[in-house]
Amino acid sequence: VIRAKAVSAKEVDSGNDIYGNPIKRIQYEIKQIKMFKGPDRDIEFIYTAPSTAVCGRLLDTGGQKEDLIAGKSEGNGKMHITLCDLVSTWDSLTPTQKKSLNQRYQMGCECKISRCLSIPCFVSSSDECLWTDWAMEKNNVDGRQAKHYACIKRSDGSCAWYRGMAPPKQEFLDIEDP
Repeated sequence: VIRAKAVSAKEVDSGNDIYGNPIKRIQYEIKQIKMFKGPDRDIEFIYTAPSTAVCGRLLDTGGQKEDLIAGKSEGNGKMHITLCDLVSTWDSLTPTQKKSLNQRYQMGCECKISRCLSIPCFVSSSDECLWTDWAMEKNNVDGRQAKHYACIKRSDGSCAWYRGMAPPKQEFLDIEDP
């Protein structure tokens, strides 16, 4: 997960398919601004399929727009993204999302977020947070919970949604009911 600007793009060969046909990829050269999660080295290139028809993800290469990009890293300075990976302009993120990237999301790495596709829905264990944006906000994947909450693990091992700009207070982490 990185914050970056794409500065250039070019089509490159990426080996051959099982029939011997060349596989083309778009190679984006990027300027990494911040690494939130990933290898201990800067990401220099992001690769994707050459069109959205084959799940390629297009990035703006003007070098002006900053993006939050979550993809798959090879650990060697290369990253791959598809249409299924998260790519959002940095300016479109809420203050809570930006703050959570640095402080809160890592507190939920041991938690499981369970999707609620239709009401009623329930969690099956205390280490789950029930994500209801899809069911409650007309199939919206970028709703209130996604924009303003973080699923974090509390001191008793349970997980709960937390909303707020400051890091959670110990009292929140120690309570039994969310």
